[in-house]
Amino acid sequence: MPQSQAPDTRPRCPWCGQDPVYVAYHDQEWGAPLHDDRALFELLVLEGAQAGLTWLMVLKKRTGYRSAFAGLDPARVARFSEADAERLAQDARIIRNRQKIAATIGNARAFLAVAEAFGSFDAYLWRFVDGRTVQNAWAELKQVPARTPLSDAVSKDLLARGFKFVGSTITYAFLQSAGLVNDHLVSCFRHRELAGR
Repeated sequence: MPQSQAPDTRPRCPWCGQDPVYVAYHDQEWGAPLHDDRALFELLVLEGAQAGLTWLMVLKKRTGYRSAFAGLDPARVARFSEADAERLAQDARIIRNRQKIAATIGNARAFLAVAEAFGSFDAYLWRFVDGRTVQNAWAELKQVPARTPLSDAVSKDLLARGFKFVGSTITYAFLQSAGLVNDHLVSCFRHRELAGR
């Protein structure tokens, strides 16, 4: 008879609740330093798609985004045509907002231009924090900002380079996700794990 697993009672940031998709994202991805260009592009797309919606809804469509947008490979997405955009506007696997679809294609082109100019998008992005995660020490969720001078600066630079759906609030969420900022609460088990990196 198989043994039942003990419940996972590790303390977490309260925003992830109990949903298994959200908990897995919190435990394995959010705040972990990310240095892979394709994965950074995926996060940028998903954060932009979230505008006006919930992050959980977007996470649950992540597989659909990967299928619909050629594995979220920026080099392939950059070659998408108007016909591709029209097809995607009918695809229920993704958020069918025409502006967000157009932004994803345009952002792929801008992403490639940045990667060419700096050697990689990773090199471009991490220079904003001198290659080291900003370690915050928040006790309560209400202390975590929606935007910061860092996100203002990154957002302004991305917009100047032709990116869309990269306002400061979206950009801050992206920086948190990609691990440029550790905003796990100090009571969360992940805060200590990530602070030691």
